[in-house]
Amino acid sequence: MPEQQSRRRTGARPLAFPAALATLAFYALRCRPRLLTWGATRDETARSYPGDELVPDPDGMSTMATTLPAPPERVWPWLVQMGYDRGGWYSWDLLDHYGRPSADRIAPEWQTLEEGQRLTAVRDGRSWFTVALLDPNRTLVLRSDLNLPQGRSFDPRTDPEPRARLDGIWGFHLRPAPFGETRLVVRTRGRGHPRWLTRPFDLVLGEPAHFIMQIRQFHNLRTRLDAET
Repeated sequence: MPEQQSRRRTGARPLAFPAALATLAFYALRCRPRLLTWGATRDETARSYPGDELVPDPDGMSTMATTLPAPPERVWPWLVQMGYDRGGWYSWDLLDHYGRPSADRIAPEWQTLEEGQRLTAVRDGRSWFTVALLDPNRTLVLRSDLNLPQGRSFDPRTDPEPRARLDGIWGFHLRPAPFGETRLVVRTRGRGHPRWLTRPFDLVLGEPAHFIMQIRQFHNLRTRLDAET
């Protein structure tokens, strides 16, 4: 009996490796491309957007899109007031807003935004997004420069360049759509250093996490716009 159990165990080991390879191949070839382009058309994924030039040689990129039930000038105020200490991020608040509900109304006090302004990303203020590009009702590009060892943001214009870092953009691009709607395309581009450290982390955690948070944001923006009508 022990010999039979031993044979079964040793026989199962060679099967585990091919199964793992098949799972990885399925994710890489079928699942991952869909995560990175969820909702976007071929034209939307292929074209360039303002802000792409800020990360010219990205290690990773995604283009996700949705149609929102309002014209760009009604969608824009919701985007302008994003930020941890402003309207939130309209995503999974338990994960990115410490459980505080994101705003469900347009707040006049959060409608002022300008290029170079910092939007706090977390409660302790250690990390933030910088408004890199701003074209009202059309384009909002947020930039992130993260010092990985410290887990906090840095200013590439004034701070020493960390040995391990992650640079990226999160761009929101609005275009009018038929029937008074808005086509919202969200483009991300990221580059890490050293690549051997940052790229596996992005593949395993970063890209799936962004997908989960971004589709939730799309849903919540749509819900808020529906409530306005």
